[in-house]
Amino acid sequence: MAVQEAREGADAEGVHEGGCGCGDCPHGAREGHRRAVAAFLRRRDEFAAGQGLPAAVAYSPSASRQWVSEELTQRAEAVAERGRAEGEMWLTRLWLRTLCTVWGAVLALLLGEALTAIGAGWTTARTAALLAALVVAGALTAACWFHRARGGALAPVIGEDHRMSTSRAVAVCWVLFIGYAVLLLAARLAAASDHAERDALISGLDLARGAGVVTVLAVVCGIAVLVRRVVGLRILGQRLQKVPAHRPRAADLLTDDSGRGAFTDIQYVAISAVALAFAAVRLARRPDQLPDLPWGLAVVVLISAATYLAGKYAEGGRAVILSVVRAREPGDLDGPIRTGDDIEIRGTGFVPPGARTAERLSRMVVRIGAVDVHVPLVPVTGGFRNPTDTVLTVPVPADVEPGSVDVQVVTAAGVPTNRYTVQITE
Repeated sequence: MAVQEAREGADAEGVHEGGCGCGDCPHGAREGHRRAVAAFLRRRDEFAAGQGLPAAVAYSPSASRQWVSEELTQRAEAVAERGRAEGEMWLTRLWLRTLCTVWGAVLALLLGEALTAIGAGWTTARTAALLAALVVAGALTAACWFHRARGGALAPVIGEDHRMSTSRAVAVCWVLFIGYAVLLLAARLAAASDHAERDALISGLDLARGAGVVTVLAVVCGIAVLVRRVVGLRILGQRLQKVPAHRPRAADLLTDDSGRGAFTDIQYVAISAVALAFAAVRLARRPDQLPDLPWGLAVVVLISAATYLAGKYAEGGRAVILSVVRAREPGDLDGPIRTGDDIEIRGTGFVPPGARTAERLSRMVVRIGAVDVHVPLVPVTGGFRNPTDTVLTVPVPADVEPGSVDVQVVTAAGVPTNRYTVQITE
């Protein structure tokens, strides 16, 4: 409803400006999403303060809670729709940004070579370096064009969950660097006229000289493939919960799915960046051979890659119910669980990483016997009191038959927990 109202307002104005919030153009997608989020947060805090409740439901705590939950769920779906539209618009414009970055790097290389050539003179190595950069930039430009709807040249490093993949990004950087180094040697070999110079350039590709950098390349590429396989198997085995993001972010390279800094990712990116910088300096100093990455530095990169892979094996876990008790308000009498009562489900892993938005939380379901109960959203200022990662509170519907029933939580990632048996009395 919020999306349609915004679009109708934009149609009435008949323009698409930089502050447009209609969501139908690149200018308005981000602004529309920002406004929808601000409106949702404002409404959530009003409900948390007890404001905005209809008189028909204000008399009943359970009725008001249900009404607030449904209202927030509908508004959250509108915000999520805005977020998806903003993400699609962002991806379609990303290829132009990557294109500008690629050719900006080529221009920076040209300026750097021109400045360093003052006094020293222009050499064939400088020409070969510029030609190799032009070839790599041309290939990336073609990739940007063919994948312009999926992020341009960054499409290979965007995972299936719409996040930037750390392992793929590191592997792509090493592949591009090694490809550039080989093209540099090929350009110099094509321009060489002396037989001894050609032999020296060919010997520069010997494995004995580039064993360190070749080993690192093989390991990081293998890590990229293996991590994808590990994550896929853990998701299928319900040992890892994954929810997709609205769009990729550069911060994904250094954080986990919830946006918190991840040690394994940070150290992998940092050490790989240092090793790449060292290899680039070696290539600049010796453009007649593959950069001879010292074995000490190569081993450091391998240890970093192994740490990253071990972190992928260790992350995540299945949601687990530890206990189910009758929720008791202050002043209530103690007693067994009856239909109509609220039950408190205690455990861990109920909210997957990246699923703390209202739209994701509203998808959580508690299966009580044969009845699926949607977890109500209970707002507080700045967030939600229910559901949380360790505690859920839901009412026992009247359709549940008295006796022994199984309770099971289905998270926003679609992963069910273990079954916990409780007794329902009449």
